Amino acid sequence: MQNSNINISNKQPAKSPLEGGRIYLIGYMGVGKTTVGKKLAKLLDIGFIDLDKFIESKYYKTVPELFIERGESEFRLIEQKTLKEVSEIENVVISTGGGTPCFFDNVELMNQTGITVYIQAEPEELAARLRTSKTVRPIVSGKAKEELYSFISNHLSERERFYTQAQIIYKTNHLVTKEDVHLTVDEIVSEIKKLQK
Repeated sequence: MQNSNINISNKQPAKSPLEGGRIYLIGYMGVGKTTVGKKLAKLLDIGFIDLDKFIESKYYKTVPELFIERGESEFRLIEQKTLKEVSEIENVVISTGGGTPCFFDNVELMNQTGITVYIQAEPEELAARLRTSKTVRPIVSGKAKEELYSFISNHLSERERFYTQAQIIYKTNHLVTKEDVHLTVDEIVSEIKKLQK
């Protein structure tokens, strides 16, 4: 069984996602937000949006292509605009990009319009997942094992202050796999229900 502990902050969501609102999944790249999000949406019988995929479908380019062509500053403006757009969609689980909560007032917007869940994992686990990931992530591609761990550790420490503004912090000792995703989703749903009481 997965070892995890869950912290709930005192930040109260504006609206229950089970009554027309939203659940936002935040956390570092490769932690399993999309995998969890799809299962969570299916269990709750609501919609699912992967924010990066939503952006790609609107701009007909991949996120890495947008980063290269427009630069990070312009990409973050696109991301902010798209987040505002999806924050008006009801009954949905939204998996965000790793950097989404760290720019502008994005984390405040998410906290105001739904329930935020930070899926938290240690740098070692994230490095192991990213080394074997089939998804192209330019920011970490080509880095050797030790270099990758060091990069993630530093990057995560910079982002943690944004991530920990989530209403629920789901700490996992190993990253979500297909085998344990059901357990993860069940635990997150349980904590969401406690938050709504």
